[in-house]
Amino acid sequence: MTLPDKGRSVPARYKTAVLQRRQLSPGTVQLDLVRPHGFEFTAGQKIRLYRGNVSRDYSLASAPTAPFLSICVRIVAKGVLSPVLGAAKKNDSFSFTGPHGYFVFHPSNRHPVFVATGTGIAPFASICRSGVSGVTLLHGVRDLKQRYYAELFNRSAKQYVACLGSRKNPAQGTYPGRVTDFLAEKLPPGDYDFYLCGRREMIRDATWIIDDRFSGARIYTEIFY
Repeated sequence: MTLPDKGRSVPARYKTAVLQRRQLSPGTVQLDLVRPHGFEFTAGQKIRLYRGNVSRDYSLASAPTAPFLSICVRIVAKGVLSPVLGAAKKNDSFSFTGPHGYFVFHPSNRHPVFVATGTGIAPFASICRSGVSGVTLLHGVRDLKQRYYAELFNRSAKQYVACLGSRKNPAQGTYPGRVTDFLAEKLPPGDYDFYLCGRREMIRDATWIIDDRFSGARIYTEIFY
């Protein structure tokens, strides 16, 4: 770990390396990274990963007690870092700062509803691996191959629904609409805490629906660009 200079507000920089790369779907990988000694985080937080002068934020998908750190990466063809991560090999080195962010679980008497699109599911994997269970989880995906960590959520969630956009003939246990459609049409009245993680547009639209349908609900958000 590299410590910041005295008198400067610079986050500590940790060194890490790739343990393994696993293909989650075409265009998306999970990287398991060496967990530096002394690095602690709360489920739902993220790290800022660096390669040279380039950096991007990635939520951790691993449990806070796991011996390694996992990130879920969607490979963007002209991205500045994701193609490097998508081709990373064992022992490739990186550095990171963190933990960052406040998108963590807040226990309450209200029922938790987790809403994610794409790789925005990563912090919910960490939260469920930390022991949180009995939630409603909505995951917006384009096809069945993008149901990342489905086995975990089928075990830990009270209701896990993959929302497949405009598909007319969805598979069993999926919903033929967007996550916002499910919120507007299928989620019954109740007292909820909503956790929204994904694209800015989804969070905006979901917030409008929640404000209209679920008075008194609390909303926690994490935007994935």
